Amino acid sequence: MPHRDVLQLGNPLLRQISAPVEDFESADLKSLIRDLDDTLAEFVRVHGFGRGIAAPQIGLLAHIIFIRMTPSGFCGPMINPKIVWESSERKESWDNCFSFPDLVVQVSRAIKIKVEYQDHKGTLCTIDASGGLSELLQHEIDHLDGILAVDRALSAQSFMTRSEWDRQQPV
Repeated sequence: MPHRDVLQLGNPLLRQISAPVEDFESADLKSLIRDLDDTLAEFVRVHGFGRGIAAPQIGLLAHIIFIRMTPSGFCGPMINPKIVWESSERKESWDNCFSFPDLVVQVSRAIKIKVEYQDHKGTLCTIDASGGLSELLQHEIDHLDGILAVDRALSAQSFMTRSEWDRQQPV
């Protein structure tokens, strides 16, 4: 599996804005999609969690995320994704990130969103997302704009180490 290292909090590339993808025929795009898929799979194998990854997290400033979400069944790349609608109703949740795997952050996200994106062939697609998929897409799309979950923290008390968060969860 040709996975890549995940950039960690503090790396300046995570704060950059990604460029839109324009060439859907390039070998580089196909390679990047494979690398995102493989890196996501390897991260889940090593850390035991993960449902999505953004290209900037592996050091490539391309407007691409890769999602593998069950039970929604969505799996694959989303190229040039953008949120075109979000509900006014919001939900607070504890967010985790591959770029700071030992930290969780309490954030507020829209409960429902609509995302337009292109598939690997450049075909325009739309997805209506709610629940966990909505939260995940908002998190990953933020990465494309150089925004991290730590930037969306509800307050200075909205941070917890993963081990403390695990300890506090009901059995």
